[in-house]
Amino acid sequence: MARKKKHAGHVNHERWLISYADFITLLFAFFVVMYASSQVDRAKTIQLAAAIQAAFQQMGMFHPSSLEPPIESLGSPSSSPAPPSLATVTPSPELAQLTAQAGVLSSGRDLRLLATELKKELAPEILKHQIQVNIRKEGVVVSLLEAGFYPSGSAQLLPGSDAILARIAAVVRHHPNAVRIEGHTDNVPIHNAQFDSNWALSTTRATEMVKIFITRFHFPPDRLSAAGYAQYHPVATNATAAGRQRNRRVDIVILPPPGTAWLPLPDDATADIVPNRAQTATRRLTPSVAPVEKSPPLPEGAKDKAKGRSGAIP
Repeated sequence: MARKKKHAGHVNHERWLISYADFITLLFAFFVVMYASSQVDRAKTIQLAAAIQAAFQQMGMFHPSSLEPPIESLGSPSSSPAPPSLATVTPSPELAQLTAQAGVLSSGRDLRLLATELKKELAPEILKHQIQVNIRKEGVVVSLLEAGFYPSGSAQLLPGSDAILARIAAVVRHHPNAVRIEGHTDNVPIHNAQFDSNWALSTTRATEMVKIFITRFHFPPDRLSAAGYAQYHPVATNATAAGRQRNRRVDIVILPPPGTAWLPLPDDATADIVPNRAQTATRRLTPSVAPVEKSPPLPEGAKDKAKGRSGAIP
């Protein structure tokens, strides 16, 4: 029986096309991804960067002279619009509101820190009711009552007042805020050899205090101002002697930064801010529990009926 002749196997020389096609497919996908990544909206990116720079400039994070040159478009002038310069960028209303709120919070925090320092430094005089430290819409107000600093109807300070003023100046000097000195009186008319009205007395006291801050405590004159209000800005009633005594005062007002509209918090006290620690601790430790009303006593018969027994004698 004749054997079958074996044919030699056919060698396929085109198998490399499969690997080549796979490589070309992967290479095409790679370049598609790279092209898509490079086509970010340049105009919006540049506007966002310019708006962020303008916002930080308005918030005072850095001086305009330290800014980098304006961001330029990455493409050709014909392919993308020119980027807006920092001078033409207008922040959105939301960004402007956030910036204003940040300024208000910052100024309020600084003023409350200043009030805390003054209350701590002037605690003995506050307890003696010679000085009051208030937080008002005008700023931090340090009220020097006439009874502790001035003779009646005079603008000359009492002996020993310089040491108290030096302590006030030492605290206020470290803050850049402007200071306004205000003179106030009660509604009792005054007419003596030196002053013919309450206007003259209040104005003289304020201006003399300004001179003291400039000459003795070396305050820059551009930080100070004086105002006399006579009896027309009272803090208490003029119908009583105690009220008139509170109205006769010189206020040292530490003002918020210019252009900052700040308001004190609702829990900011507007009177003498030195609470009695014992009373504060008592208020904190004493629970507020409503009194329990006791029911009236029941009659003997009702008690027996409630227990299931008759109280009547058979």
